[in-house]
Amino acid sequence: MINSVWTDTSLPSFQPLEHDAKTDVLIVGGGLAGLLCAFMLEKAGVDYMLIEAERICRGVTGNTTAKITSQHGLIYDKLIREFGEDTARMYWQANETALNRYRQLCRDIPCDFETKNAYVYSTGNTERIERELAAAERLGIDAQYAADLPLPFRTAGAIKFENQAQFNPLKFAAGIAGGLNIHEQTTARAFHGCNVETDRGKINASRIIMATHFPIINKHGGYFLKMYQHRSYVLALENAQEVDGMYLDQWETGLSFRNYKGFLLLGGGSHRTGKQGGNWTELEAFAKKYYPKAVESCRWATQDCMSMDGIAYIGRYGRGTPDLYVATGFNKWGITSSMVAAMILCDMIQDKKNPFSRVFSPSRSIMRPQLIANVFETTANQLAISKPRCPHLGCALKWNRSERSWDCPCHGSRFTEKGKLLDNPATGDLNFK
Repeated sequence: MINSVWTDTSLPSFQPLEHDAKTDVLIVGGGLAGLLCAFMLEKAGVDYMLIEAERICRGVTGNTTAKITSQHGLIYDKLIREFGEDTARMYWQANETALNRYRQLCRDIPCDFETKNAYVYSTGNTERIERELAAAERLGIDAQYAADLPLPFRTAGAIKFENQAQFNPLKFAAGIAGGLNIHEQTTARAFHGCNVETDRGKINASRIIMATHFPIINKHGGYFLKMYQHRSYVLALENAQEVDGMYLDQWETGLSFRNYKGFLLLGGGSHRTGKQGGNWTELEAFAKKYYPKAVESCRWATQDCMSMDGIAYIGRYGRGTPDLYVATGFNKWGITSSMVAAMILCDMIQDKKNPFSRVFSPSRSIMRPQLIANVFETTANQLAISKPRCPHLGCALKWNRSERSWDCPCHGSRFTEKGKLLDNPATGDLNFK
């Protein structure tokens, strides 16, 4: 069954927009980032409206593994080397603040919130783990070395962050969404400054927050150059192991582990969207070897926007867009980053200074090695003589046998076998003619 363990959660429903409207702040996109922006603006008394093309939190948010952590792989050694200690420390503080905000909210929301330790482990050389421990010490992060882990294979060591968390993201979404000014089944079709055309009416806004996962406006910001998308896969296993924590391999293509109720959530098989990867086949082989008595309850896949430098893009959409904002490029850490985005953007909307906004500015330099790879991928696929083509920027689509979908290797748009849009930045279905 291709559904996540969160899918059965009941969410409030909202009526489509049926007329022209006016609002101070328009939020486009009803995933967790957009929903948190709406929640915070509601609390602040700011006039806002959120529109969602389908149902709130039924896209990427509904397919997450729902970890709330400031430990984002082995990121802090990298951030110190590339940006310096001040930026690295601010990144950690932003995510710790987000974690604590969740902790406070979840006291009053029944969403299976649990405090857990988070680990990044190595199965071989521990040099990167040791560098990350040294980086954590320089930044004042309370991280520890862990030698023995309750995983079914030998590990060489891990770095541990204590007092991190996990929860049910859709139960949390249900807890904050009631009473918000939301219109579902309302798709933004065209943008003319801050005037937005939908299928059901025009919206005049003073400011717009784009929370559409991958930004869908191409003429500002250059997001089609400075991001790509990545797919990851999950099996929910019964009769498997209780690991009592959240575990992630130091390498991007490794495995992740966490428990939810009676399930072990086994993640991995990841690859760039439109490329080949291990997908569920890799996870099935692992489960057969290490958990032979386990029973698969469900499986799902998710998609993540990957930035150039491992830091999300949160702030003004482009240098010349004072009234257009964005939250994207969460790099597989969408739960914590959604809260960071809401904190920053809601302060910016109210003309308040946010101490973390500089770190996440979308206007920072994109001169990174990944830029060359992104440009090459786009150019090669635009020149390829094949059909079908992605309606976003004309790249040649690739057939994904595991998920029976047409996937774009350039920017990550995905379509069903019959051409219905699954994932943006494309905004329309395929035309097979």
